[in-house]
Amino acid sequence: MDGPRDYVVVFERAETGGWGAWVPDLPGCFATGTTRQECEQRIREGIAFHIDGLRADGMDVPEPSAVDATVVHVDAA
Repeated sequence: MDGPRDYVVVFERAETGGWGAWVPDLPGCFATGTTRQECEQRIREGIAFHIDGLRADGMDVPEPSAVDATVVHVDAA
C-alpha cells in the first residue's frame, strides 16, 4: 500500500523532563524531544525515514495495527 498511513505512536514523558516516542508497528523507530511537540515532529520524520529505509532495502512495510486504547485511573496505595 502506498499513500498515507496512520500508525499508533506511544509517547512517554521521561523522568528527566523530556519526551520519548516509539511506534509498535515499526520496531526500532523511535524519537526523543525536549517537548512533546518537538518529539511528535521528530517521530513523524522518523516514521517517514524508517519506511523509506524499509523500501530501499526491499523489505515489506508493515500495515498499521488496529488499536483501541484508553487511560485507566487506578487508586493504588
